[in-house]
Formats: sequence, structure tokens, C-alpha cells
Amino acid sequence: MNNSLVNAGPRMLGDSGTEVGPLAFGCWRFTTDDPAEADALVEGALDRGLTLVDTADVYGLDHGGRGFGANEELLGQVLARAPHLRERMVLATKGGIIPPTPYDSSEQHLRSACEASLRRLGVDVIDLYQIHRPDPLTHPSELAATLSSLRDEGKIREVGVCNHTPAQHETLASYLPFPLASSQPQYSAADLGPLRDGTFDLCLRHRVLPLAWSPLAGGRLLTGDGIDPALLSTLDRLAEREEVSRAAIAIAFVLAHPSAPVAILGTQRLAHLDDATDALQVALDRHDVYQLIEASEGAPLP
Repeated sequence: MNNSLVNAGPRMLGDSGTEVGPLAFGCWRFTTDDPAEADALVEGALDRGLTLVDTADVYGLDHGGRGFGANEELLGQVLARAPHLRERMVLATKGGIIPPTPYDSSEQHLRSACEASLRRLGVDVIDLYQIHRPDPLTHPSELAATLSSLRDEGKIREVGVCNHTPAQHETLASYLPFPLASSQPQYSAADLGPLRDGTFDLCLRHRVLPLAWSPLAGGRLLTGDGIDPALLSTLDRLAEREEVSRAAIAIAFVLAHPSAPVAILGTQRLAHLDDATDALQVALDRHDVYQLIEASEGAPLP
């Protein structure tokens, strides 16, 4: 199908000149106690083209983790055992959440958070540092000054935001002397927020890379839990046509938007990563994508 909207090619991280693959390895559930399994997961993800590795300092507080910072530590241990993997990845992490406050982007906290992430990861520089959630009690000029200092000091290369509204994104950007490189919203066939709230429009306008978390709606698109049966049947019909899994169609849907989102995959099984990479061979045309949108929203488009 020559008119497929699915973009399986590399993406540019903002204006950085750094390329990443269309799929990323997410570390929210990266909580194994087996060093060999951890090594195999990271190397296996890179081998499959998941060049962006996404983590956060708060990862480790759930999904069987050992606590705040634990997942960064685990990734740091992998890199300590296999330093050559660092050269193959674009390393992204996030800061700004500190339970139970819950958010703190003040200069004192964010600087200490970034420096703690560097220590846990065992690296000299973070390729992409994102503000995990907006802290409305920190003035954006203070946050911008902190991020600019960390960048000038060579501790971070690029800056992005996560779970920010377009207005919050643009307000922070107005105080920064450099462009934001990424925006990380929740997006899937079951969660169309960025398609409707202006997030993807902003990304297109400013050449910001969208990083879509939970592209399978936290697994609900696989289990069907709380999902409209019409959406499930549309996914399954397309999966049968394309001879792939429902997961591959759901991921291909994410890759079909012209802002070229990266789909962050949270699975911790290499077999599931293989299944997900089938999305790169899927062909979805405009009719297919609009059918999924209509099924998701439960109403025909006007």
C-alpha cells in the first residue's frame, strides 16, 4: 500500500541533529533482579532499533521496583557492565517528581535531581532531560535558568517536557534561550488527547519530537479492559488484514500521525518487542486511521 501513513523511519530529536528510532524502550517496568536479564533487555532493545531509552528518577516506586531511583540504578549497572551500549543509545531521563510533595521544579531540587540521575546512571551527560510533570509553583523563568545552567555545564544535551499542556510547554519555551526538543504525552488509539488538545499541532509548529507513552493504553488495548468493543473489533480487523497482532496495529496507529511520534514500549519481554516491531511493516491508510479514531471516540467525524 503506497499511501500508508505509518512512518517507520528515524526521527530527529528537535533541532539537535540526533536521530532516534520510531520505537523506544521504556524503563517504567524495568525492575528485574536478574543482571543477565537486565543486560539482555537493554541490548535486545537496541538491537531491534529502539535507540531511545526512556527512564526517570521516580521509576522504581511501583511495578515491583526497589524504590525511588532504582530503575536508573539498574540501567546504570547495565551500562557499567557493557559500556559500549551507551554509544548506541539516546539516553533520556526525567525529574521533577518527589513524593509526597508531589512536584518540585525549583532550582535547588531540580539541580540535585539531575545530578543524582547522572550518578545513578553512571554517565557524564544525559542526552535528553525532561521535566516529568509541570510544577505550577515554580516560575518558568527559574526553571529555564536551571535547565540552561545544566546544559551550559554539559550535564544535559537536550531538554523536553512530559505531561505538559501546550500552554505550559509554550510558557516554558518562551523563557529558554534554546528550543525544547521533545514533548511526552500519553497517546494511543484509546487516548487521543494530543490529537485534540493542540499538543501535536505545537510539535509540528516548533519541530518538537512527540514521545508517546502508553501506546497500548497500559495494556488495555490488549486485554480489552474498559475499551469500546468497536475499537477492539476495528483493531482486530486490521490486524487480520495485515497479518500481525492487535498490538502491532495499535502501535502503527501511533506512528501514523504526521508529527512523527515515537512509541515508547514498556514491555520487558523480548518476544513482545519482536511483536511490536511488526508495526513498522504495517500499512494504514487515511481511511484506516480515521476508522480507528471514530471507533475510539464512539461517533462519526463531522
